[in-house]
Amino acid sequence: MDILKTQVAIIGSGPAGLLLGQLLYKAGIDHIIVEQRSAEYVASRIRAGILEQVSVDLLKQAGVDQNLKDKGLPHSGIEILTNGELHRVDLAALTGGKQVTVYGQTEVTKDLMTAREAEQLTSFYEAQNVQVKDFYTAPKVEFEYQGKAFQIQCDFIAGCDGYHGVCRASVPEDKIKTFEKVYPFGWLGVLADVPPVADELIYVQSERGFALCSMRSETRSRYYLQVPLTDHVEDWSDEKFWDELKNRLDPESREKLVTGPSIEKSIAPLRSFVTEPMRFGKLFLAGDAAHIVPPTGAKGLNLAASDIAYLSSALVEYYVEGSEQGINEYSEKCLQRVWKAERFSWWMTHLLHRFETESEFDHKIKQAELSYVLGSIAGKTTLAENYVGLPYEIKQIDSFKHAS
Repeated sequence: MDILKTQVAIIGSGPAGLLLGQLLYKAGIDHIIVEQRSAEYVASRIRAGILEQVSVDLLKQAGVDQNLKDKGLPHSGIEILTNGELHRVDLAALTGGKQVTVYGQTEVTKDLMTAREAEQLTSFYEAQNVQVKDFYTAPKVEFEYQGKAFQIQCDFIAGCDGYHGVCRASVPEDKIKTFEKVYPFGWLGVLADVPPVADELIYVQSERGFALCSMRSETRSRYYLQVPLTDHVEDWSDEKFWDELKNRLDPESREKLVTGPSIEKSIAPLRSFVTEPMRFGKLFLAGDAAHIVPPTGAKGLNLAASDIAYLSSALVEYYVEGSEQGINEYSEKCLQRVWKAERFSWWMTHLLHRFETESEFDHKIKQAELSYVLGSIAGKTTLAENYVGLPYEIKQIDSFKHAS
């Protein structure tokens, strides 16, 4: 068995793991990334596309924001369609100038991978039989790579390996508690090289179910339909998808909609999931390994980014200043933000979707609530503040005291 030594072992090469690696590299902290999938698979995953301003700021600190600045689409508002009428929520006006940026998670991942390759930082892709061990005492990561056995001896392990990853699964059951809500529908998503139907996202509450008109660029669009969990992608031809989307839109948007062949089509189930705590000795969970939100609130990638902001600061504080305060507070700080984002995503999902179990009374109450929110400055401000992202402090790497 080959023995490797590093300060931080990062399990998972999605945006969370890559961003942590980039921030640690900028701080001069040694680390290794271990990923079970291939680099090509990781780079091709289609995921979220809305970045909060604090996430944009974090990518800037990591030095990987050039493509984001060149290709990202800043949005200062969103549209909500209900009862056949469009209502604009002016995010910037309601939050003191804050906005979101449309930039696909796939692009974020590619930017981080490119930066990592340029610096020739150590990553093991297609690692097999990955195991995390002794994380309450002397952490180790064991795996097989190209037919050889490896062991990484490290100070800390960062579990950034997603909902199905090995890190959370390795925690003793009596040390962890999980909270989960599974929704009785999914999102059928289509990616197509067609111009977006509108300059800003349109969230649709309709009698036929929820829809979302989103985008990845000025020439590539991402559309979603609420569908039963029993549906399969094969049930939905491109023509059927576009026809149903038109049925859920207002007449003006329907006329503007440009259709075309899909380049990706998938159905994603919706769930809310939280793990408490997010630290187990010298093992930290981050991103989807610790929590999942319904995509309605556009919080998944942004929550992963805030986890990494807290974790990277804690690790830099530990190595540069010799303080364990950030490490000890990591779980509590993350979970405060996680639960607020979970609440907002649950609320948006409840407000905009049709549930088969809801009575006509429930439906009328939901419409009244949405009418209140859209007709009230206080209501729209609450929505806008949560949508652009609740603030948290990003401690600049160069703000830490240099070790003497």
